[in-house]
Amino acid sequence: MTRYSIDPERHELIATWGTGEGDLATRIAALPASTDTAALMRLARALTHLSEAAWRTYTHPASAAASLEPNSEGWRRTEERKAFDEVPGAITRPNLPQDGMLDVEYSPLVESAHGVGRTLHALGNPDLTDAILAEVGTELAAVENAELGDLTGRARQAVLLSREGASPVQVAAADHLLEQNPFGTAALFTDIDPTAAAVAASHWLAAAAEVAAKAAGHSPAAVLFEADNIEALAHETPTLVLQLLEAGASPYDAVTGLVRHALHIADGLLPDPAGLHDQLEDIDDDLAQHTGPDTDPEDTGLRLTPLDPRRPAPDLLEDLLAGIHGCRLIHEEYDEPDDEDGFGDDDQDDVHTGQPGIDRSRFARLVRKAAAANRDRLI
Repeated sequence: MTRYSIDPERHELIATWGTGEGDLATRIAALPASTDTAALMRLARALTHLSEAAWRTYTHPASAAASLEPNSEGWRRTEERKAFDEVPGAITRPNLPQDGMLDVEYSPLVESAHGVGRTLHALGNPDLTDAILAEVGTELAAVENAELGDLTGRARQAVLLSREGASPVQVAAADHLLEQNPFGTAALFTDIDPTAAAVAASHWLAAAAEVAAKAAGHSPAAVLFEADNIEALAHETPTLVLQLLEAGASPYDAVTGLVRHALHIADGLLPDPAGLHDQLEDIDDDLAQHTGPDTDPEDTGLRLTPLDPRRPAPDLLEDLLAGIHGCRLIHEEYDEPDDEDGFGDDDQDDVHTGQPGIDRSRFARLVRKAAAANRDRLI
């Protein structure tokens, strides 16, 4: 989201937002030195709340909810997204206290807009109101652009957010980057929505695991456990993704399901009570040694989600790329090219050499072939 702050020396309202390469800032308005700094700080806080509410409609789209029936979570998300049209009117004609009472809107976005409007009403500066309306229009347009998969301009901040869904445009862009370099590039983190990048990366991980498994004689879902014996890897999450794909899940469903689960936990929700019950039953015998006043939660190894709930999609993307690297390690360990490698004859000259650069190139070629042969799982 965009954060707003006040420069008390210059009496300026400033907007800042993150990108995959650092933070950007712009001046929204310069104000007379006599303007009450405390009132301006309240305005900055209200604008930050509005941005947070607007970007939540992006990270929690109605399409990712289980139901769109009236009064369901999906229905509430739909109504919140429709509320974009109400924001300008709420800013220019806010609910004001009357007889000690104040009408409060059900919509967090609209109520935030009323909060901005009330602060502007107290400041009584028409030029500032015009500047704020233009700024809010820019912010809402950034959310709309991100929904369409256009992460340029202000919408670049979406690369830092975790979304329950993924734009097909962004998935295709990530797939193109991975086709160019199956091991991943910096652009996956600076130009692409991380959930969409993780969807594409899970497809390429499956291809890499297929190649590694063929060389090692293991199942694709098992290769990363062995790779962890060669080099310490974040292998548990990519292995989980491989197991989900092996069970028939699509890359989209596997990734968005994990991200959604982590986001619900971050929101303080219990997303899968039955699953938690089963998980506790499985580890019941171990719980005794992990309970007590002196137990450090970080020592138990027990997690509600395999992802970092503060940044689940970027965390998942990092782990998936680590998984592809692990598959390469296994391939280099076991690769013995022959006429039966199943990926075509034109790679027979790319023999295992023990030279990382050459072996890496051969592995990348084989992964591209496997990914192309199974492209239907990504589309």
